[in-house]
Amino acid sequence: PAQTFNARKSLSFASPTQLEASKQVPHGGTLVDLMVKSDEEKQSVVDSVDKVMQATDRQLCDIELIMNGGFSPLTGFMEEAAYKSVVENMALEDGLIFGLPVIFDTDDEDLQPGMKILLKDGDRDIAVVEFTDKYVPDKPLECLKCYGTSEIEHPGSLMVATQRGKYYMGGKVTGVNFPIRDFPCRTPAEVRESLPDDVDVVAFQCRNPVHRAHYELFTRALDDPLIGEGGVVLVHPTCGPTQADDIPGNVRYKTYEVLKEETANPRVNWEYLPYSMHMAGPREAIQHMIIRKNFGCTHFIIGRDMAGSKSSVTGEDFYGAYDAQDIANANAEKLGVTPVPSLNLVYTEEEGYVTADAAKEKGLEIKKLSGTKFRKMLRGGEDIPEWFAFKSVVSVLRENQ
Repeated sequence: PAQTFNARKSLSFASPTQLEASKQVPHGGTLVDLMVKSDEEKQSVVDSVDKVMQATDRQLCDIELIMNGGFSPLTGFMEEAAYKSVVENMALEDGLIFGLPVIFDTDDEDLQPGMKILLKDGDRDIAVVEFTDKYVPDKPLECLKCYGTSEIEHPGSLMVATQRGKYYMGGKVTGVNFPIRDFPCRTPAEVRESLPDDVDVVAFQCRNPVHRAHYELFTRALDDPLIGEGGVVLVHPTCGPTQADDIPGNVRYKTYEVLKEETANPRVNWEYLPYSMHMAGPREAIQHMIIRKNFGCTHFIIGRDMAGSKSSVTGEDFYGAYDAQDIANANAEKLGVTPVPSLNLVYTEEEGYVTADAAKEKGLEIKKLSGTKFRKMLRGGEDIPEWFAFKSVVSVLRENQ
C-alpha cells in the first residue's frame, strides 16, 4: 500500500531571510516552497512519473499555491481525512484553521495511490503529484458545509457537481515550473521581500476592476485605528477562473496596471494571485485571509457580502451582507490576521466620497450608478462620470469589450 501522506509535512521551506522580510508569520509557522531548483533535479523528477496529464485551469491555480507556499502549511493535495476535517470542522486534522478543501479531482479509473503523474499546462511541465489515496467525496455534504447549500443554483455547488471529477485524490506535490500567465504572479516569499518589514500590511482582495469607491475604500482603510502608523495596502486581485459572467482575468490585469500608473501611490502595492474563486462567502473569506497571511499581510479588508453569490434561479443572495465579517471576527485570533471592516462609502454632490451614515446625517445628495447601468453606458460609448470610474480603467474596458 502507498505510504500515507500528511499534506502538512515537508522538508522544503523558504529561507529564514525571506520570513524576516515581514512582521507576519506564515500560517502554521513555516512558509512552504516545493519548487525543484536545478534542471538536473527537474529532469529526474519528470522522468520518474507513470503518467502525464493536462491540468485544468482550476487545478493550475491550486497547484501553484501549493508549490509557492500560498496554501502553507499544505505540501500537497488533501487526503480523505484532511478533506473531511476541513469540510466538517473548517480545520486541518491538527486543529489549524483552514477555510476550504484543496483537492485533486479526476474521473480516471486507472489512477491509483502509489502512482506519480506529471501535470502539464500545454507543453510546459508544471508539477509531479505522488498520489497517496483515492476516495469518493461526499459532494452534497461538502457543498452544504463549504457553500452553505448543496443546491446547484450556487456557482460553487454547480462547479463541484458538474466540473469536478468523481474521485478526489491526496498526494505530495513537487514543483517543476510555475505556469506562464498573462499576469505576473510573484510567490509569497518574493512579495514578502518587497513589502516593508516593520509596518502593518492591509490586504484588499478583489475580482473585478477597481473603481473610485474601491480605491477610496482601501486607501482610507489605512486611517483605521486598527492599523498602525505607516501601514501599507497590498491590492491582491484574483486573476484565475471566477463566475462565468465576470470580466476575464487578462483584461482585469490590464485595468489594474493602468490604475497603478495613474495613481502612483507609494502606500499601495499591487500583486496578482492565481486563485480560482468558489464564491463561498464566509468560508472563502477565511481562505483568503490564510493566503494573504502567507503573503505577509497582517490585516484584511472584509467588504459587504464578500465572495458572495446569488441564486441562478431566484436571484436571492446566498449569504447575509455581514456573514463574512462575522466569521472573520470570530476567528481572527486563530488566524492571526485582523479583519478591517470596509467603509460603506457613497458619492455625494457636495463632499465627494463620505460614509453613508455621514451623508444621511448631513442630508447630502447621493449620486448612484449601478453596475448594470455602467456596463450599458460602457457598451453604448457614453461618458462615464469620473466620480464613478477612473478614465484609464474605462478605456481598457472599452478596448476589450
